[in-house]
Amino acid sequence: MKSYLNVFSILILFVIVLSCGNADDDVSFDINQGELGQGELPDDCLGFGENDLLLSIQEQFTTLPGKVSILFKVSDQLGNPISGLTANQFTIYEQGRNDDCFNTISSSESLARISPNSQIFSNNTLLVLDLSNSVLESSLDELKAASTSFVNNVMPNPASESFKMAIYWFDGEDELHLLNPLSSSITELTAAIDGITTDISNDPSTDLYGAVIKSTEIAEDLIQANNQNAIIGASSVVIFTDGTDQASRYTEERALREVNNANRNISFFTIGLGAEIDTQVLTEIGKTASVVASNKEELEATFNQISQRVSEQANSFYLFEYCTPKRDGSGDNNLVIQLTNNGLQGAVQTKFNANGFTGGCE
Repeated sequence: MKSYLNVFSILILFVIVLSCGNADDDVSFDINQGELGQGELPDDCLGFGENDLLLSIQEQFTTLPGKVSILFKVSDQLGNPISGLTANQFTIYEQGRNDDCFNTISSSESLARISPNSQIFSNNTLLVLDLSNSVLESSLDELKAASTSFVNNVMPNPASESFKMAIYWFDGEDELHLLNPLSSSITELTAAIDGITTDISNDPSTDLYGAVIKSTEIAEDLIQANNQNAIIGASSVVIFTDGTDQASRYTEERALREVNNANRNISFFTIGLGAEIDTQVLTEIGKTASVVASNKEELEATFNQISQRVSEQANSFYLFEYCTPKRDGSGDNNLVIQLTNNGLQGAVQTKFNANGFTGGCE
């Protein structure tokens, strides 16, 4: 009997050890995990250590006679965007084939600059409003005031063609209704909100999951269209509702799958109102940020919380451009962008080819 117990104990111990080994295999301690985009961790010769901040390269290209352009996004390790950075917080390093390690580039000689916006970047916000019967009957005025405040907080003034917003609404129909197409005009967007009336809807139900699916598809299409025009795109989907999905036309599983499989440059925000919402579901849909107003009097303040996050997300993209001293024949050259912010640092490495490069870059 004792021998059987001993064998059983050994088997149990083996299973426990094996299980622990499998668990370790499922855990990644690599800070990159694809979050550096097209970049990679800097060479060890620079001695930077681990990244506290993530610089994710979205796109890069060269322009004759000798300009290098890199669009990147800055966030912390939790994925929170970091906006408002200035050029003096960045240090740029370059390494040619004759360099053992990297050398800092002269910002004056290379005409280097880092700017928050550019003609190659487009940010679109989709504001998606629940206009089912419960909202129209009890909180429409508060929603209109909150949405107007949201537009004023998110959209830049003066207007910029790089930042646009579209407004959609949903009820119980199998349609995401367009209230106002993409526009950079605050006046146009707020006028559309002001024009919402209590008789706008013909179906009192709530097709929340359908709205999530359709708005995600629209955001995906916008990014794809931008890419086809050599423009780097990012989108924010902001969904407001005061309840749960009642139409049951689409499943929760499908809606969450659309969100989780979406392009990495699409951010998702949710705003809930009242006691009838499912906070867990809204948190999963609003994976970037989710907030709840307990009553309609809190709605505008709640919208303002999300508007700040949306603005931070849009303004966490930066364009770095400089005129490199490397010339035709120098082959591939390595480049590192390092950021220091409030005692934290992050860096990303990439490379460029200097084929055809000459002097005369401005």
